[in-house]
Amino acid sequence: MTDSSQPSLSDRYTAFIDKIIDDTLKGKVRSKEYVYNQLVKALKLGAGEIFERGLLAKREAIAQQIAAQTNELRRAKIERQGRALSTLEDAWVKYQQTQAQQTASSSAAKRLMQAEAGDRLSVLADILDPNQTYVFNVQAIEQLAQELGQTQAEDPNTTDALRRIAAGLTQGLATYTALQPHLLGWVYESNRTVGFTQSTVSANNPWNYWANHVERPLPKQLFAAQARNQSAREMTQGSAASTIDITAWVELMVLLRGMQAGLVEWFDKQPYSFQMGRNLAAATFLAFALIWCELSSGFGDRDSMTPSPGLSKACFQVALQILRRFAQRDNFPLYGGVFVSFSGEAFRNTITYLDQPLNAIEKTQEKARILTVLGYSQQWGGNREQAQKLYQEALDLAREAGDQTCEVANLNHLSRLALRQRSFDTATGHGQRALFLARQIGDGVGETNAIANLGYAEVRQAQQQERATMMSLEPVIQRLERGTTLAEKHNDLTSGLYCTLGLGNAYLALEQASTAKPYLEASVATAQRAGHLELEGISDMALAEAYYQLGQFLAAVVPASLGAYLLKQTGAPEQQAANLVALLQGQLGEQFKQALQQQRQQIVARISLEGYDALLQ
Repeated sequence: MTDSSQPSLSDRYTAFIDKIIDDTLKGKVRSKEYVYNQLVKALKLGAGEIFERGLLAKREAIAQQIAAQTNELRRAKIERQGRALSTLEDAWVKYQQTQAQQTASSSAAKRLMQAEAGDRLSVLADILDPNQTYVFNVQAIEQLAQELGQTQAEDPNTTDALRRIAAGLTQGLATYTALQPHLLGWVYESNRTVGFTQSTVSANNPWNYWANHVERPLPKQLFAAQARNQSAREMTQGSAASTIDITAWVELMVLLRGMQAGLVEWFDKQPYSFQMGRNLAAATFLAFALIWCELSSGFGDRDSMTPSPGLSKACFQVALQILRRFAQRDNFPLYGGVFVSFSGEAFRNTITYLDQPLNAIEKTQEKARILTVLGYSQQWGGNREQAQKLYQEALDLAREAGDQTCEVANLNHLSRLALRQRSFDTATGHGQRALFLARQIGDGVGETNAIANLGYAEVRQAQQQERATMMSLEPVIQRLERGTTLAEKHNDLTSGLYCTLGLGNAYLALEQASTAKPYLEASVATAQRAGHLELEGISDMALAEAYYQLGQFLAAVVPASLGAYLLKQTGAPEQQAANLVALLQGQLGEQFKQALQQQRQQIVARISLEGYDALLQ
């Protein structure tokens, strides 16, 4: 039987809330911590919902009293009650967080204890996954380590394994705490571009800088290897890896997790360039994902010193988690930028190493977006065939996932790739679809890229077919002029370059060389700023044609020669440029070489002394 004389839990909580408010107004409450401790004593496990209803009811009652009160003194007293209630509400939030942390830690410890020995690190990677609903922060990791350290399993080996993991978690937090003040020191000591790519070991190489500020052996070894552009895979192959120290690898997992989060947070907030910050944050995700992919590959190699399927799987999971976290960001760089800090030697065989985690992701939005960035990096590195495969797969996945922004991006990338392959019909088709969809969904960046691609492709088609008239090209010119305006608005240097070059070529096709010339001079300058050698060569060649149309043959010599040279260096079709150079040589004779010699300083500044000598030959 229930004793009806005993107050209900709801009544008890209401009385407790009133007492805390009354004590606060009488000055009996010493601190927020005191309120929290009183709350912990008063609450019964599992009855939090009843207490929360009491808090909401009290808050509503106070709000009604304030609204109805006209006497200022009485209103002030009621408002003091509201402030007192706020302290209790804060304590309730803290209590909920503490309970959630305790529940998560207990559940995690139980999972680790029950896991098979070979799966234990994989389970830990899943527990620490930042994509989970409950994300383990520093306090939660500390609590988990404490709980694992106190867990006593029936099997002594399990107990020992849990102790090792606990030690790794604790040491990882300690190592990150020690390194955290130096996490960004390399940025402030460097006079060079901030990024992860360095050709030599130097103080302003971030990996070398971190290696000099960490004492623990495994992180120091990893950072030093990265500073030398060595694959992390090598750490799994040598004699030093003959014995797997689980504690050390858990420590590294926690350390790199903290470093990545700290770097991304800083890059996102960095003050000197929003766009550069976006690019560097993206590069950070890819750089850390690559490290874990390389480690996974090494530990899974049957020919390594210590093949470790469990550790290989855990490293693989971490890489996959990083990639998925990266793809969920609002500022995910669908139009490139990653290659700026993640290229050259440091890029190594990224696609090879990332194939495994990407294949494991189902056909989702995240995978489509990751493939888009990797395709862009491959295209910039000159591997156009691989880039096309990645773009096409990303396009199919984006359509399946309903990610229209990603779909527009890949249509634009395929269009621009077709431009570089001189497949102008294909470029036009992709550009038209991208432009229609971008306008439909209000994607300004996608529209800018589509206008640039489509307009440039249409101009080149007109040039090839020798059917250019003002009537046919006027809509294209208007489109390219709008594209120039949009490119400036979105700070899109490459799209602006295609628009300017397209306008210059359009007026060349109409035999209006005097109008074309300023556009082509601007496109040469923009291509140099963008570091786009192929478009620089095309711009030089077009500028030479403008001079030729104007009858200024001597002025055409340098841009024609530079255009032919740059196109040859980039492996682009150069027959048209070579024909123009030959035509000028035939018309000018010895004056051709003299024109090059007179402009020696300008040419050397553009293509080096070696390039200048090649032109003379």
